[in-house]
Amino acid sequence: MLRQYELVDRVLGYDPRADEALINRAYVYAMKQHGSQMRASGDPYFSHPIEVAGILTDLKLDTATIVTAILHDTIEDTGATVGELADLFGFEIANLVDGVTKLTRIELTSERSKQAENFRKFLLAMSNDIRVLLVKLADRLHNMRTLHFIKSSEKRQRIAQETMDIYAPLAGRMGIQEIREELEDLAFKELNPEARETLVKRLNEFNTESGDTVESIAEELRLKLEAAGLKCEVDGRQKRPYSVWRKMERRAISLEQLSDIFGFRLKVDEMVDCYRAIGILHMNWPMVPGRFKDYISTPKNNGYRSIHTTMIGPKRKRVEIQVRTRNMHEVAELGIAAHWIYKEGASVAERSEEFAGTFSWLRLLIEMLEHGGSPEEFLEHTKLQMFSDQVFCFTPKGTLITLPRGATPIDFAYAVHTEVGDSCVGSKINGRHMPLRTVLANGDEVEIIRSQAQRPSPAWEAFVATGKARSAIRRSIRAAKEAEFGRLGRQILKGVFESAGREATDVVLQRALRTLHQDDLGELLASVGDGTIAAQQVLEIVFPELPVKKGGRRKPTKHLANDDQRSVVRITGAGQGLAIRMAPNSFPLPGERIVGIITPGEGVVIYPIDAPALEEFDGETTRWLDVAWETDVEHPHLFPARLNVTARNEVGALGHIASLVADYGSNITNLMMTQRDTDFFDMQLDLEVRDFKHLTRIMSALNGVSVVSQVIRPRR
Repeated sequence: MLRQYELVDRVLGYDPRADEALINRAYVYAMKQHGSQMRASGDPYFSHPIEVAGILTDLKLDTATIVTAILHDTIEDTGATVGELADLFGFEIANLVDGVTKLTRIELTSERSKQAENFRKFLLAMSNDIRVLLVKLADRLHNMRTLHFIKSSEKRQRIAQETMDIYAPLAGRMGIQEIREELEDLAFKELNPEARETLVKRLNEFNTESGDTVESIAEELRLKLEAAGLKCEVDGRQKRPYSVWRKMERRAISLEQLSDIFGFRLKVDEMVDCYRAIGILHMNWPMVPGRFKDYISTPKNNGYRSIHTTMIGPKRKRVEIQVRTRNMHEVAELGIAAHWIYKEGASVAERSEEFAGTFSWLRLLIEMLEHGGSPEEFLEHTKLQMFSDQVFCFTPKGTLITLPRGATPIDFAYAVHTEVGDSCVGSKINGRHMPLRTVLANGDEVEIIRSQAQRPSPAWEAFVATGKARSAIRRSIRAAKEAEFGRLGRQILKGVFESAGREATDVVLQRALRTLHQDDLGELLASVGDGTIAAQQVLEIVFPELPVKKGGRRKPTKHLANDDQRSVVRITGAGQGLAIRMAPNSFPLPGERIVGIITPGEGVVIYPIDAPALEEFDGETTRWLDVAWETDVEHPHLFPARLNVTARNEVGALGHIASLVADYGSNITNLMMTQRDTDFFDMQLDLEVRDFKHLTRIMSALNGVSVVSQVIRPRR
């Protein structure tokens, strides 16, 4: 455990103006508060906050952060209060300690929803002061270093998995690579001990065989650069076991095939020297194609800047080399903490503003948090943001947009602005019209085609790669679904009330809110629309004097007229939506009798009245809903239809059938041969038709063709 004077000396070593008295007061206060408390390791509990503070001194953080680390468990584990800390150490430190404490209280539970909610609060605290994250990362690092003292295997696994899923990626996104790598390796040791032990053994054997290869290669690189008149530092290192294992897994290769077990860093004085160094290296040793990355001209989201290259270097070894300036190296090692190194006269706000542009991804996470759905959904989106390689694309005006690998034009549109994503109808990639599901590549120029009438499609969610896009799509779909359910609910209530001789006015419906535990009229309408609340139940609550119908709603019959005024819901257009859906493989058409089946929480599914699938709902009369078509004569829609056709196996038979369908103003959207014999073959035709009469004319025409043996419209 660090002693009091050792901790103070560390801070004064990089910040001579640090408040020594404040650190000493915090040390003494925390020691008294924790008293005789012990950790699982048997050490005094006070050793933990001191070690956390020691980790933060390696990042050269300001006095307030060091004091926060010393005090970070006092509210949670002792009788200290926020008010007391504010009186003794100031409001800044008290708020920092409170931010860390709120997270820890929830973190004690193992439920995923609690973890997700904890992470939401974590990011909210980060949005106010990023130092909350730095303290929390140091806290997690020390806890991981002592994880083996916890007796419960299940608890160790949970903590390790949480570290791997959340804290290690966060450290990486903050640019604090040393902490990220150590967290990953410590979690890897717990989650997959056999794999790590085997890999460590193999790496040790590899080191024994290689001897002083790393030192000799580093020296040869340095001499070659100095001979060309470039002064630099060259460091060689072996990568941590988890980093090596992850690359082996991703590339599906063995340890012997891995080229970058050893990495080399070249540190120079000026940015121009980085490019000079790369030129000298490539003039002397051949580079490996496709392994050159310039993160100086296009920095990573966390502010990381460097040039990466892989060469067949000295001793014919494949080596990975990173070239950067000393300032770039500081940011690469300390990440966001580099912005918090003591600067005379710099306020918290000023230093926060300094890294605000670099860490724009954090603002995106906060935006998703404020507008997102469940905590679990937010956690999912956040993981998408943190676990991502980068692709650099450009707008037509040359603005650089950074996206994760696998991103599509939809992701690009939402990265530009949420409104651009919501109104996206198409895209041009490098001047060519391309599908929205196209995966973007480095250097693509993307133009988004917009329409104010457009809204996000649920299908988009299947091919987006960013958390922001997925969150915005789900948010828009939720809003659209609520609006559709609300409109459907009003139609259902109107029909039920009119059949009882009553009017479903807003004033009347308000009477049912308290009984049904609904907050407002909009929520009630949506609940009726999605089937959670039955319309008949609402009627009975607001008009209790009406006689109760036995057996629920009347089941529709085949003999009702198509324009029956008793129909509750009238479907316009194609009838497709989020609240009203067509039954799969049923293909109902305007002109034939249809019926709706209410599924609680999902809305209404439309079936033809003669669909065999309706038999399973015979005993659930409350789920049946009267529905009728309301077609637009001036702007007719096309509807899907399916036919099973048996035709003779003759030359030109398929062409004859396709020509006839086209002659009758229909389009074949899909064709599948279901069975082929010597004389006949069966096929399934998916068509687009205007209504039932249109389909009937096509069927009659096909039956009149000599090569057609049979035409059937399947029913399910």
